Amino acid sequence: MHPPPVRPSAAAVRRVFVPRAFVPLLLCCALLFGTAACGGDSDASPSATSSAERQKFAKTRFVANAGLAAGATYQWIVKPYRDGRFKSGADGRRFALVKAGLAGAFTYNRLKAALRNAKGDPTLAKAVAPLAAGVEALKDLPSKLRKGDSTEAVVGSFDGAINSVKDAGRSAGAEVKDKVPSAGELAKG
Repeated sequence: MHPPPVRPSAAAVRRVFVPRAFVPLLLCCALLFGTAACGGDSDASPSATSSAERQKFAKTRFVANAGLAAGATYQWIVKPYRDGRFKSGADGRRFALVKAGLAGAFTYNRLKAALRNAKGDPTLAKAVAPLAAGVEALKDLPSKLRKGDSTEAVVGSFDGAINSVKDAGRSAGAEVKDKVPSAGELAKG
């Protein structure tokens, strides 16, 4: 048969079981104090990260809005003007002028948004600050385009504003490329 089980001495029990009882307690304390220590650092980290992220997103939004404005200006204002579609008696003149008027309103809207976006990045804000008055001057020009009034001057104003915004973006490290908006985006403004 089997011999009776041997019982460990009281000293042996203390050596083996006492440290095992403290392990969960030590782990809980380490987690509790470790979490508290990390919590203090988390207050400083998000503000630094979110500030950098805000600047990055400001440039990204600026480039997107300015790119849409540039694409609309070229596609529906500058290109049709160069093709002679705004001239009196040209085939589809009325339709081309209406699209140009919509594109002008869209361009004004996107440029205003781009200027607001630029405020999130100090370098970009400095670069585009002088352009605010030029963009604001575009406000009444879409109606002139729709009517066919002073098309050469109006087209020149839009083209000049877009080129200024592109130059300012380039100087601040935010390269703007033309992105032609869809007809739905154009209609929404």
